[in-house]
Amino acid sequence: MNANARPFQERLRNAQLQSGSALCVGIDVDPRRLPEGLAPDRRGIEQFIRGIIEATADLVSVYKPNLAFFEALGDDGPPLVRSTLAAIPDSVLSIGDAKRGDISTTAERYATALFEVFGFDAATVNPYQGWDSVEPYIRDPSRGAFLLCKTSNPGSVDFQDLLCEYQGQRLPLYEVVARRAVEWAGAGNVGLVVGVTYPEDLSRMRQVATDLPILIPGVGAQGGEASEALERGARPDGTLAIVSVSRQVLYASSGADWAAAARAEALKLRDALRVPAPSASG
Repeated sequence: MNANARPFQERLRNAQLQSGSALCVGIDVDPRRLPEGLAPDRRGIEQFIRGIIEATADLVSVYKPNLAFFEALGDDGPPLVRSTLAAIPDSVLSIGDAKRGDISTTAERYATALFEVFGFDAATVNPYQGWDSVEPYIRDPSRGAFLLCKTSNPGSVDFQDLLCEYQGQRLPLYEVVARRAVEWAGAGNVGLVVGVTYPEDLSRMRQVATDLPILIPGVGAQGGEASEALERGARPDGTLAIVSVSRQVLYASSGADWAAAARAEALKLRDALRVPAPSASG
């Protein structure tokens, strides 16, 4: 446990209030899509990621590196994860998008790798194997775990929408996950992943999980609207919705103006995802 760190939810709210933004930029770098002038190698990828962060850091509250894109680079992957996290300002949080899920002993090793070896502030976690597979990720109150709940992909209906008997009610599995997450969130460091591609379900999950942070994918390339994600997913004070956008920002241009184009796109999104400053009385 990091005894000197503040609780995760407090850190997240502070990051959102300081930046005035619910925007999260996903770092999903495909070497085949690097803009002109950058080689599809470790140096080119590092230059691209650093340029994206430098261009957008004042407009976001969270970055979300997707570990699959780093792992696919082989030996270059771990050093690029470290250089990416080193480039993120202290005022901005990081979520390791790993979607890890396994029994407790393995989950402990995954949590150690994500939080202690790399230094992510939070991670995405598959809760299918239950409490003991989630607990290692939330043992340290300063670190967060976002549980896959109602994901943005079309195939989510295959299992997540199945009706279950739960405490005398018939509920879709994703709502059971959300209700369990509320029970497990005593330290305030459990969140949900809910896609804006299912807007009514997002609204419902905010009602069920009133005080949990919600990571919201599905904006842009998947067809979701940023303003709707914030409206449906945020708490009444405008915080705790983390609206994730990747390709729309990363690949805003394939030309020499790629960094400026990424900033312009992030600026438009930030304006749609503003987190209001707290009132003087609050």
